[in-house]
Amino acid sequence: MKLSRVLKYINASADGLSPALFDREVDSFLIDSREVRAGDVFFALSPPEYRGNGFNGDFEDATRYISTAFERGAAACVLRRDRFIEYRDDLERFDGQLIFVDDCIAALQHLAHGVYLEWNRPVVGITGSAGKTTAKELTSLVLSSGGRKVLKNIKNYNNGLGHPLTVLNLVKDPGYDVAVLEMGMSTPMNEIARLCRITPPDVAVVLNVLPVHVEHLGSIENVAKAKAEIVGGLKPNGTAVLNADDARVATMRDFATETITFGIENDADVMARDISFSSFGENGFQLVTHKGAADVLFPLNGRHNILNALAAAAVGFKFGMTTDSIAAALSTAEAPTQRGDILRFAEGFTVINDSYNSNPSALLSMVKTLIDGSGEGCRRIVIAGEMLELGEEAARQHFEVGEEIAKLGADILIGVRGLAREMVAGAVASGAVNATYAEDSAAAGEMLIAEVREGDFVLVKGSRGVQTEIVIEKLFKKYKLDASGAEERSVSR
Repeated sequence: MKLSRVLKYINASADGLSPALFDREVDSFLIDSREVRAGDVFFALSPPEYRGNGFNGDFEDATRYISTAFERGAAACVLRRDRFIEYRDDLERFDGQLIFVDDCIAALQHLAHGVYLEWNRPVVGITGSAGKTTAKELTSLVLSSGGRKVLKNIKNYNNGLGHPLTVLNLVKDPGYDVAVLEMGMSTPMNEIARLCRITPPDVAVVLNVLPVHVEHLGSIENVAKAKAEIVGGLKPNGTAVLNADDARVATMRDFATETITFGIENDADVMARDISFSSFGENGFQLVTHKGAADVLFPLNGRHNILNALAAAAVGFKFGMTTDSIAAALSTAEAPTQRGDILRFAEGFTVINDSYNSNPSALLSMVKTLIDGSGEGCRRIVIAGEMLELGEEAARQHFEVGEEIAKLGADILIGVRGLAREMVAGAVASGAVNATYAEDSAAAGEMLIAEVREGDFVLVKGSRGVQTEIVIEKLFKKYKLDASGAEERSVSR
């Protein structure tokens, strides 16, 4: 892509830009100066832009790293003119390589939209309070098994930065047949609607609406409205894929001209029947669509994961795939990192590493998976981190989750950080044999090392900010995986 076309898409001011650069071919656009290579274009994001685009937290002013980007070979840098004025002494020497815009984040998004328009192929957008990354991976797996080349977010790059950066990969390789993009939100600033303006979905998948991000949105009803933006952002005559088992999601059919529903409990276009569970990573169900039925040997455990698989199946169904081919693809699924990896240690205990994130529904689903899959006569240990962004009812929800963990049959609960203290209190109130509070994940790891023994089954789960993966890191420092079972298998979320 010539830099002159980039300038057009981002509505830039480049009066001082070296004339030789206008015809320069560029194909890589970065926001981290440490990743810049020769010929790249660096977008120098600044705190006012983060705030204006709905990002929470404190962010560095990347203007100070423009000189680093040029030292690493950047062809040009995009920045706000007011930031240039503040850093003029350092940046004047690069005047012929500077591109000025009103907002770097908006410019990055406008560029991604322009690239998307040139590409002009189908987009599948996926949102929900939980399970987006797993559903994205399963959907990509299903579609790619049919011979399509699928562009997808790296990891969970699903916000106003990760989304456009993913789309901009099309500049290097426009040969993708379809894009499968998860779309996240955490504030009341219409984040999903903004993402849909970058890449209007042909198919919009809504997995669930849970009390996550209530701290910022005020109520679960507002969360539902935010998730519904993906249906409102559909292309004309686009298709909404909706969870029939979630009442708030099911009502979103009112905003779509065409819907495909999926579910387990309620009648739907795509369903799972005859669900069976023998042990971790060994599950079965019958996939039922209007095109027939087929058996799935599914390696991801838990009802929540079967719903993710049904969402992926519904997308495959929309793209004309057969029930048999979809079932075959789902049978080859693997877990995303830290979303239900099964670790079997040489000392004879088993750990489910589900450290990536947590909310009440997902935590209880994984605890039930732990109980159902561990069999009789063994101890079930739950390491549960504080669940963040639950709003004013957070303390009550932690207490109630603790009660449920005890009722489900966990033998030991270690609550990690903050409001996990309420979770421990709830477990104690319900008669848990052993419930303990740890100030942080490092302390929880030490507690687990002192407690764990042969035959135990352990679940480790927590919100990202709690970093419960530190518990796993401590285990690896002391113990080794069983050589015969070192391959990690999944009960992913």
